[in-house]
Amino acid sequence: MSLAEKYPQEIEKILAKYPPEHKRSAVMALLYMAQREEGYVSKADKADIAQILDMTTTEISAIVGFYSLYHDEKAGQYRIQVCTDIGCALKGADQYLADLCEKLDVKPGETTEDGLITIEEVKCLAACDKAPMFQVQSPKGIKYHEKMTVDTTMELIEELRKDVQETK
Repeated sequence: MSLAEKYPQEIEKILAKYPPEHKRSAVMALLYMAQREEGYVSKADKADIAQILDMTTTEISAIVGFYSLYHDEKAGQYRIQVCTDIGCALKGADQYLADLCEKLDVKPGETTEDGLITIEEVKCLAACDKAPMFQVQSPKGIKYHEKMTVDTTMELIEELRKDVQETK
């Protein structure tokens, strides 16, 4: 089922915010809408958005690839995105990421064996002075965690695992 068939009123409402000649400006809102349920934007969704906005799928894919809030692959229920930009790297983010991945037995970009956590390396989350830091993207939204250690991160991950178990 296409996005236009699945969300006709929502798409209409989003497009109504922009003059017809600038409907491309709705791309971010449409990507967010498409990603909301599954946590990623599928190839079919990209094609639907491209058609709705008179863009190419390459243009849509470039936007998805540029922003750390959009994804084109399914991943864990929680995405832990560790900033390793130069400011954070100077405060130990690279070593923190390596140690965290070792503790979880994954590499950046991989998902834990239980399918719950995906660890990702990203650039610039605008909190260099609070590194090591990361954002967690989940169905509940985005939350920043600053001045982290591997131990405090593992405590957070255990809390996330407990929350998932309690909701089952």
